[in-house]
Amino acid sequence: MTKYSLVFLASFSLFISFLSLMNIIYSYYFNLYLNLNSYFPSLIIPLILGITLLFIKTKNLKLSIYNKIITIIIGYAIFPILISFPYYFSIYNISFIDSYFEAISGFTSTGFSIFDNIKHLDESLILWRSTSQWIGGLYFLFSIIILIDIFDDNLKKSITNFFSFNSSEILKQSMKIFIIYLSLTIIIYFVLKIINFRDFDAFNFALTIISSGGFKPLNEINYILNSNFKIYIFSLLLLISFFSIFLIYNLIFLKNRYLNFFTEDYYLLLYFIAVTFILFVFFNENNFPLLFLGITTSISNIGIYFSDSKFDLTFIFLIFVIIGGSLLSTSSGIRFYKIFTLFKFTKNELLSYTKPKQVFLSKVSFNESKINYSVINKYFLTILIFFISLIVVTSLLSISGISFTDSFKLGILTIMNTVNSSIYDLGNFDFNNQNNFFKITLVLFMIIGRVEFITFIILLKKYLFKN
Repeated sequence: MTKYSLVFLASFSLFISFLSLMNIIYSYYFNLYLNLNSYFPSLIIPLILGITLLFIKTKNLKLSIYNKIITIIIGYAIFPILISFPYYFSIYNISFIDSYFEAISGFTSTGFSIFDNIKHLDESLILWRSTSQWIGGLYFLFSIIILIDIFDDNLKKSITNFFSFNSSEILKQSMKIFIIYLSLTIIIYFVLKIINFRDFDAFNFALTIISSGGFKPLNEINYILNSNFKIYIFSLLLLISFFSIFLIYNLIFLKNRYLNFFTEDYYLLLYFIAVTFILFVFFNENNFPLLFLGITTSISNIGIYFSDSKFDLTFIFLIFVIIGGSLLSTSSGIRFYKIFTLFKFTKNELLSYTKPKQVFLSKVSFNESKINYSVINKYFLTILIFFISLIVVTSLLSISGISFTDSFKLGILTIMNTVNSSIYDLGNFDFNNQNNFFKITLVLFMIIGRVEFITFIILLKKYLFKN
């Protein structure tokens, strides 16, 4: 591994140690001593690991795409282990598999949980669950930037309008992402406080929303979302993880001529308005606030919803989950950008055959660079891999004893890192009593959902089929 890989992994390891320290301080301050000792392993071990990685001597070489992929995958495998210690060493007698399952569900911002009743958990552990999502969302943003070469070189060119890939400015650029991420978290927190969320709930939900996570600090959110006004504000906040994380920064600090790529958010807004209008007209049923929440929670890949309220629109909401949001957001999904590009390219190809005397350029409206066939092939491959992955995970879950319907819906939610809830008719699904094969399957595909399976194919092509 290169020096950059080691520093990247060391930074997040030290960050986990710091967050554990914050949780220890929180526990002391509020006299939460039940699970206090369980946080010390997550304080000491990541600290030792981070310092060790920093002092390992290695060549300061340029990261290849293969080193980047391996680095990101190692992080998704190792960091949840460090996060799992407070679960494993807590007083709740949680097995290592269950602890790792909970940790990786948080780190990938999925939100599946082995805990049936959150009221039985002490506040420090609830806070730790939310914290795991927050750092996982930050890690995901960095992984997108690091692996941007895989998805589209044109995107990388657009990002350089405000983000430098120069190795000499790594610290400066990293701080830029961190400050934007932290600032949005604080904004969400204060908005939730304004609509009368208590401090603890507002803070936990802020960590959840910005990371596109699914953990809740309480069992039923309908007790705090007890008015239509609160539901609307909460729903709009969910859109922060639907649009680009750099949208506000881009609009405030950059000149108009640099808005080439980020007019993607304009098309995302049109997409959101269109689906909202269509569902309002045809499926309103005099309960639009909850319908609106269902739309925003699905397109943002968060999935949080009232456990005692649902619409008979499961398939439509799952489609929204599959599409996802901006490429440069914490949401998962195939991504609107890719689907829009494929649609525009297909339309141009059809028109070029039906009207051969005219020339149609293969480029999308929010990107001035012409889209080449290699990019289109990547996008088609992404969709193909999604369906293959969905078939595989559905089959594996069915083998583990889950009904096909639940396996299919869980497969979509797992790959798209979206929490199960009543809106997908899975609000009462019990993860705790499932077998280890079931949990390991979900763990694997939660990681695949964040990394994308195409990265594993690139590694296989490099190391297994290089001849």
